[in-house]
Amino acid sequence: MNTPPSPPGAERADGSSVQIGALVPLTRPGWVEAGRHLLAGLELAVREVNDAGGITGRPLELVVRDTAADPQRAAAAVDELARLGVAALAGEYHSVVARAAAARADALGLPFLCSSAVLDALTEQPTEWVARLAPAQSHGWKIYADFLLSAGHRRIAVAAEPSVYWASGTRILRDYLAPRGGTVIELDMRTLALTAVCDELVHNRATALLLLVGHPEPAVSIVKSVRRDQRLAELMMGAPAGQPEFAEWATLLGDDSAGIPFLRYLPERLSPLGARVETALRERLAKAPSFVAFEGYDTVAVLAEVLRSHGVDRARTAEAWPRVAVEGTRGQIQFSRTPGISVWQWAWTPIQVVERDPAEPDRFRILHAG
Repeated sequence: MNTPPSPPGAERADGSSVQIGALVPLTRPGWVEAGRHLLAGLELAVREVNDAGGITGRPLELVVRDTAADPQRAAAAVDELARLGVAALAGEYHSVVARAAAARADALGLPFLCSSAVLDALTEQPTEWVARLAPAQSHGWKIYADFLLSAGHRRIAVAAEPSVYWASGTRILRDYLAPRGGTVIELDMRTLALTAVCDELVHNRATALLLLVGHPEPAVSIVKSVRRDQRLAELMMGAPAGQPEFAEWATLLGDDSAGIPFLRYLPERLSPLGARVETALRERLAKAPSFVAFEGYDTVAVLAEVLRSHGVDRARTAEAWPRVAVEGTRGQIQFSRTPGISVWQWAWTPIQVVERDPAEPDRFRILHAG
């Protein structure tokens, strides 16, 4: 592997600790609740690594940078963290932000273990420097499409905002559903008022509406508008990107938050490790942890094992991706080359289609597993 020369100032500023740079959305327009859950998982794992002796006797330290869902801010943070001498990068939730971070990490020769972003093409070209825990969008969203078909939905509308991520999701759904008798009707949320969205759904005889839009807005307003329209009483709403996973969704929508299926990357039953981590995360967050918190924990668990086994040299860390075998909270984590995916990929974390139970919106029920 060709190792780019270290930039000036890349030598470790503090020889006493091993530093990992953490990219997390902690302010708007980033999805702040997702960022908090991701950070809680990262921090819990770091604490446990240090309680167990650190990295060959040296403490592990997180150097956190807020990306605020801004790709340029994330790329600048990667440059800064590389200069500070971090051994590796971890985190990021938003796919378009992770893509910018991955491009910089690849250019700088800085190992990056992406926790949560699912966009298939995280980098333009195959890279040795980047690995990912979250399942690729094409994998997860096909499982969601299978769920739609099994539930009898053939005319599926998508309320979409402009973004590489939403456009990619729409394309995956259309390509998968079309040969199986499904139709995807695209509603452009740049031009449609909420009342017009409801009219379009009626006019197109859609039986399902997928929310491919930002959270909390316009997602919350769309849900309220559709729920109030008696013509759409039988319409199913879905959110493959996972908006209903977080407590804020239930707080903003109340009973309307339920019955909106989404993708969640958890097994049906957690292992003993997963159950222990769930308890610790619940204590740290003062609420039930989302799958994103588990992704954060697993990210540090993998990086800590690589740094213990292969040292803190960046090139050796990147070379170690295919040799990783770590027990994570959601199963055995190993990375491989997957067709169409440009980074080292865990194929695959468990995937569920889940909804908040209409009878008890604080409880989740599993509808489909892939």
